[in-house]
Amino acid sequence: MSEHYYSRNPSVESKQQSFSYTLRGHSLTFTTDQGVFSKAEIDFGSRLLIDSIQIGNVAGNILDVGCGYGPIGITIAKEFPDRVVEMVDVNERALGLAEQNAKNNAVENIEVYYSNALNDVRQERYAAVITNPPIRAGKKVVHEIFEEGFNRLVVGGDLWIVIQKKQGAPSAIEKLKTLTPLVETVAKSKGYFILKATRKSS
Repeated sequence: MSEHYYSRNPSVESKQQSFSYTLRGHSLTFTTDQGVFSKAEIDFGSRLLIDSIQIGNVAGNILDVGCGYGPIGITIAKEFPDRVVEMVDVNERALGLAEQNAKNNAVENIEVYYSNALNDVRQERYAAVITNPPIRAGKKVVHEIFEEGFNRLVVGGDLWIVIQKKQGAPSAIEKLKTLTPLVETVAKSKGYFILKATRKSS
């Protein structure tokens, strides 16, 4: 059976590397490794999502689902130091890197912990849920993340998603429209869609 970046304990040999990016005006350095998503660079979709996210005035923590080694959650935590950003992943190696990267970038307003999708998240409600979903896990899993993420929002909270057109953006939009009429395509670039779904009522 082939191993993916959403394996809990990747068996591929560790071979760490580091690189730096300027994200939302913050100079950040990330260490990555084999066995995690987009180990050679921050993928274009994640960067587009980072650039597009807006956090509203509703109270609550922010949740990064499938955080990998942490570029999205750490950048948002750096940008919004008054918020707690919870970063979850199924990949234990990625979680270790996310903790290391947060420390190396002097980001303290985060909580990094294991969760299989949203099964183990700690709060009932979040001000925002952000995900670059594990497309290779399949449409059923991805759409479950959308639904569970949306259901964890406070009223007025937003679900933020990046997904490529060829990997199911149109069906993602249709899925989101079954959850709320407030679905917006915030950005499109190079085949990537940034989608926002807002919780209108409880």
